[in-house]
Amino acid sequence: MIQEKPNSKMNTKRKNLILREVEIIYSKPVRREVVSITKSVDAELIFRDVFDRRKIEHKEFFYVLLLNRANECLGVAKISEGGLTSTVVDIREIFQLALKTNATAIILAHNHPSGNIQPSEADNIITRKVSEAGKLLEIILLDHIILTKDSYFSYADEGKL
Repeated sequence: MIQEKPNSKMNTKRKNLILREVEIIYSKPVRREVVSITKSVDAELIFRDVFDRRKIEHKEFFYVLLLNRANECLGVAKISEGGLTSTVVDIREIFQLALKTNATAIILAHNHPSGNIQPSEADNIITRKVSEAGKLLEIILLDHIILTKDSYFSYADEGKL
């Protein structure tokens, strides 16, 4: 135990110290239809419901699908909204959501307004970083899907995960 002198400046500072309380809350709906993901097309259809079809060719969006051990969908969340050619993805935000929901697996998705379904080098880098971070937290990256208006690319289907 550290003891301080009664007249020290440190002791005065501690009396004025304000601590912030942190609380993590996630609640599942009481009744819900269970949606299970067994293949990339299942995830693609969920993401198509979430993406704004009017904007899919005009702005880049990045989403995460959160799954439990049985690959049942716990939820989906938008991570970022960018411009015509890119969007900024904060990996910490992906894992904040995954940890908060007790997800054991995730699937990423973003769109390419250009209509080109091939992943860019930036796409490959973010996929690799999320996969590596997930391994440390025991949260598996099952897939990363790139959507266009008419098609999609799956990292899992192409053996890139």
